[in-house]
Amino acid sequence: MYSRELTTFIAVADQGSFLKASKELYITPASVMNQINKLESLIGVKLIERTNQGTQLTAAGRSIYKDAKKIIKQSEQAIARARQIANDEQQAIRVGTSILRPCKTLVELWSRIDDGTLPITIHIVPFDDSPVSMETMLDSLGREIDCFVGPCDSLTWKERYNILSLKPVNCCIAVPRKHKLSKKKKLTWSDLEGETFMLVKQGDSPVLNKMRDEIETKHPQITLLDTPHFYDTGVFNECEQMGCVMETLDIWKDVHPSIVTIPMEWDYEMPYGIVYAKNLSGAMQTFIHTLQKYLNIETELLH
Repeated sequence: MYSRELTTFIAVADQGSFLKASKELYITPASVMNQINKLESLIGVKLIERTNQGTQLTAAGRSIYKDAKKIIKQSEQAIARARQIANDEQQAIRVGTSILRPCKTLVELWSRIDDGTLPITIHIVPFDDSPVSMETMLDSLGREIDCFVGPCDSLTWKERYNILSLKPVNCCIAVPRKHKLSKKKKLTWSDLEGETFMLVKQGDSPVLNKMRDEIETKHPQITLLDTPHFYDTGVFNECEQMGCVMETLDIWKDVHPSIVTIPMEWDYEMPYGIVYAKNLSGAMQTFIHTLQKYLNIETELLH
């Protein structure tokens, strides 16, 4: 959308020398100089003054630099819009997937719905479960990722995004394999007395807030240790290294080789479903409508 020479010019202006620009662009200093000479020849004005201390923009160069930044930004936006239109035309749904939020449930559900005649394809987009990466992924919903599947008890998510519920999943206890409780088939509150219990910090999850309240009021012998709102594999590593017990979900029973997932005698369940943006593309509207229709039929058949 814009010339290579313009990109090189921006790099030289930002770095203040041909050598530093060449390192940033992974080309030789001679190539940088040739491209700047070509750009100046094409425009017909001098853009950069060469000095012993590096480079300095001329008045014309400063003007070009300012406008070039706008040109590049507009070009990137134009490309993003074109790609979005192409995705809509192809009816492609970009489904995010990670270790703790795998797309398998949605893909299997869609395979039961689509007999090969529906005009929608699924593209898998990987993301990371770390708290920072999760925030980035959520900000990209509707732009780079259309949806993902996972626990969806967050009050913030319910305000910011659409959620299509699929099923509830059971809250369980994660225990290191070397822990004294690891051989038990099912746990009770009395089993957890004297243990350090890793639990998502108070706030955004009504289910886990209720669990925390029960522990604090009825089971004071259990010591609570806060974890981030977003679990990643690092939380499971910490559980194993510290020898703690931890709240987990039955769908995560195979996430960590050194952790055992054990059912608990309680009634805590976590809603599990598809999280997607409020503003939907045409393809996404069709996709969600088709899923809702199928899930309603499945529910009616079960009853």
